[in-house]
Amino acid sequence: MSDDTTHPDLLERVRTEVPSHLDVTEVQYEGPDLVIYTDTPQEFATDGGILGELARSLRKRVTIRPVSGTQSSPAEAEGTIREIVPDEANIRDLEFHPVVGEVLIEAEKPGLVIGRRGSTLREITQEVGWNPEVVRTPPMESSTVDNVRNFLTQERGERREFLRDVGERIHRPAREDVDWVRITTLGCCREVGRASFVLHTPNTRILVDCGDKPGAEGEVPYLHEPEAMPLTDLDAVVLTHAHLDHSALLPLLFKYGYDGPIYTTEPTRDLMGLLQLDYLSVASKEGRTPPYSSEQVREAIKHTIPVSYGDVTDIAPDIKLTMHNAGHILGSASAHFHVGTGFYNVVFSGDVHYEPTRLFNGAVNDFPRVEAMVMESTYGRANDYQTDTDESEAQVREIIRETYEQDGIVVIPAFAVGRSQELMLVLEEAMREDEIPTMPVYLDGMIREATAIHTAYPEYLRDGLRQRILHEDDNPFVAEQFRQVDGGQEMREEIAGGDPCVILSTSGMVTGGPIMSWLELLGPNSENTLLFVGYQAEGTLGRRIQSGRTEVSLNGQQGRAKRLTLACRIESVSGFSGHADRAGLEQYVGEMNPRPETILCVHGDEQATDQLSSALYQKYNIRTHQPKNLETFRFP
Repeated sequence: MSDDTTHPDLLERVRTEVPSHLDVTEVQYEGPDLVIYTDTPQEFATDGGILGELARSLRKRVTIRPVSGTQSSPAEAEGTIREIVPDEANIRDLEFHPVVGEVLIEAEKPGLVIGRRGSTLREITQEVGWNPEVVRTPPMESSTVDNVRNFLTQERGERREFLRDVGERIHRPAREDVDWVRITTLGCCREVGRASFVLHTPNTRILVDCGDKPGAEGEVPYLHEPEAMPLTDLDAVVLTHAHLDHSALLPLLFKYGYDGPIYTTEPTRDLMGLLQLDYLSVASKEGRTPPYSSEQVREAIKHTIPVSYGDVTDIAPDIKLTMHNAGHILGSASAHFHVGTGFYNVVFSGDVHYEPTRLFNGAVNDFPRVEAMVMESTYGRANDYQTDTDESEAQVREIIRETYEQDGIVVIPAFAVGRSQELMLVLEEAMREDEIPTMPVYLDGMIREATAIHTAYPEYLRDGLRQRILHEDDNPFVAEQFRQVDGGQEMREEIAGGDPCVILSTSGMVTGGPIMSWLELLGPNSENTLLFVGYQAEGTLGRRIQSGRTEVSLNGQQGRAKRLTLACRIESVSGFSGHADRAGLEQYVGEMNPRPETILCVHGDEQATDQLSSALYQKYNIRTHQPKNLETFRFP
């Protein structure tokens, strides 16, 4: 595509909107943003309100970018920036990118770099002409965050061309008037897993999520169906959160020709990469052929366009996207699609937790309009009521105390993202308050790395926790009792033969990973406890053990099965799920204003979707459906 993508009419309009002393050289679309190039970036920065006025007038997200050659030299600019920014900000790194006229400022306290209402950022641009972009130095070192940032920095030139191409596609004229919306279910109906849906208008096709199905190898979304194929014709992909039942197969799209954007939150982008690379590693270790390569994971990351909660973003000629906190895991979102010019509004809830937790605020359900909703139903059965959080935490403390007193070890299968961090907070407080004995808490698998990613995005966490993380001496995630299992099987054997402790280990549904080693080492001994705190999907080993199975089969070397008899205590505590229970799901809908006209109940087994669907209809007089996979619904 030619570099000359300036829109003459838009250029003229922008020039008439800004004061005459502000130069506008060209305007270009880059993804959902309108980028204004100028020879006078300093003057633009002086007027702090001009960007907001332009955004409101043009109804676009607006970025000002200096024309190459109008900035100070990087050496001169670095000195000026360090003079402007208070020393307390602790600037760790400055990276200058002449191609886009940006300087990336990494600091421990980015708020001091930004200044009150962006005043320090404007001063930087006024003095040096560079457009500053600020990122936080993670309180815990994260190789994932570092790798993603470095990779995207290396790809800035290519990403710029990609964003220009996306921008042209978003802002192309709509071919037809929008008089219908269709949703096709490609997975996740009357089952948990392989979440994937197509949102279709006369002009646009959007894929929402593309996951695998835990415990069911080979059951993948129906991407070969006409509503999804050819993948090259998809306009965009929207990812609600990073769990593998929603994200695992996104890289597969790039293997088969998709070259468009993935819209998601910034922490979801990082977690997605972490979990997908681990997905490949586990498949390889278990002798399975991975469905894609690490190169396709990098392609997926390169094609992400981060969206912050609450930002209204154009993603197609006739669709605007707004992401809202879903309360499920770090960065999880409910996706609100505004279709046409006020024609129709659809919400994909993603996985939701309506009540606040130690980690997150509760899910947002305050949508300006929503006519149809695709809603998770994981705990939709009539008797799916979880234990109160305080009671659940008390049960965990009691189980740990009892196991400790009999000189045993508590092993908890946990998702690396979400439940592990919740439990770390519970255990840190319980030991600090002497509610349980202080003992080592071993983190096995990706838990420590996922925790570090949480600390890199404290703005996505609850206020009180955010403040603790930002104060180095009070960060609960770096308490001395938390220890990484980094010595492989030899270290696991040493821990299993040692003193009482707690072990948090992936995988959360006992489908592979280090938890299998802990089962073998600790399961045969009655003094130990296996404690489930998260959802165990149908067909997983975790569900079979939770249901009372004590004779289990583990994969041994060369694929040979190994029989194991579990003699350990087996407990389940329900209040730590990242999903709302039946009462929470009903409350989530009941407190919406306005409520949806139609709800599709998905992401639950047949009983859960059926019973929740019936209850919402009877209680709120909402049209509800319990879709099957490969059904299409037309609205309105």
